[in-house]
Amino acid sequence: MTIPLWIVVFCAGWMLFVLAGYPVWLAVRARFFGRPPRPGPNEPTITAIIPVHNGDHFIAAKLDSLLNSDYPPEKLTILVLSDASNDRTDAIAEAYARRFPDRVRARRLPRGGKAAAINAALPEASADVLLFTDVRQRLEPKCIRSLAELLHDPQVGVVSGNLKIHSGKSSEEANVGLYWKYESWIRNNLGRADSLMGATGPIYAIRRKLVKSLPGGCILDDVWLPMQAVLAGYRSVLDENAIAWDYPTTLDAEFRRKVRTQAGLYQLTWQLPGLFSLRNRLLLPFLCLKLGRLVLPEILIIFFLASLFLPPAVRWPALAGQFVFYALAVFDRWIPDANVIKRATAPVRAFVVLLTAALFAASVFFVAPEKLWKHTQVRMPLPDESATQPGAPS
Repeated sequence: MTIPLWIVVFCAGWMLFVLAGYPVWLAVRARFFGRPPRPGPNEPTITAIIPVHNGDHFIAAKLDSLLNSDYPPEKLTILVLSDASNDRTDAIAEAYARRFPDRVRARRLPRGGKAAAINAALPEASADVLLFTDVRQRLEPKCIRSLAELLHDPQVGVVSGNLKIHSGKSSEEANVGLYWKYESWIRNNLGRADSLMGATGPIYAIRRKLVKSLPGGCILDDVWLPMQAVLAGYRSVLDENAIAWDYPTTLDAEFRRKVRTQAGLYQLTWQLPGLFSLRNRLLLPFLCLKLGRLVLPEILIIFFLASLFLPPAVRWPALAGQFVFYALAVFDRWIPDANVIKRATAPVRAFVVLLTAALFAASVFFVAPEKLWKHTQVRMPLPDESATQPGAPS
């Protein structure tokens, strides 16, 4: 075999292992050697922390869902941190604070990003458990109680909620939902095998004693904080019964979100060096599922370049296959949803867009991290639309 052919085989094997091989092995491990957490009656005091920038379309519904939770009102307080919002977020939050003075507090902060908002909340949050949740997602009434019951297990330090997405109308929204179904499957298996490498950003609970101030400009609080618990010997698990609902997003919105989250992975390599320590029980899944997927765009580029130097009998089929693959992604935008070809082109486009986002994630080396925390554009569903797709966007 020639060197280019070895490179092509290596790249193909890398992609197959990262996208399918390791996730399947993880599923087998979780199925036969999993350790489900032991839930039990548990009602610790909880402070729900909501960092928000310009969330006036969602803040009232979010506060209502928390206030109507099936949890003792005297044990659940809510802290809203407005990151220099310039819409009606502050007015709405302050109205709730006046109406429920013993349960809701609202603070306005200078623009600093999500990490700065969370750090500002910590001195005021002395409850046994901190619940980190974003403004957009509504919690089901039993969500908080379910999270608390899993914290009955003394080995569990973090419990991630189960985010579900309202069904999308367009193929773009449907394929983003399909991607999150894949992500949710991996997260569920990680939690059953040992621990998640993070949490579902819009909804997770953590023991207060395990919470430390975030590094300045930290993008992925939902990885940095849970990994503190894991590195301290606790587990981070997924609670499928702790359900929150989100709205469908387009590929453009998902692209921006993916740039931010993948940029956060780059950032964690220097903000959380313990990830590479042998005491990190999740070192192998971190290398395979996080860093392995982070470099997939570069692997595809190397795959293409090596294909140019293959023997002619192999070169042209390899290049033709790649051309067709990328052409499907490019022309998908102009193919009507009703066209049967869309079933092939839409998933390919979604895959390519998300990989391109990983490539653009290197912008974290040139852009202030707090500028990557932007409002995600979503489509508000009609009341009678079903909501069936699991996911994990933040």
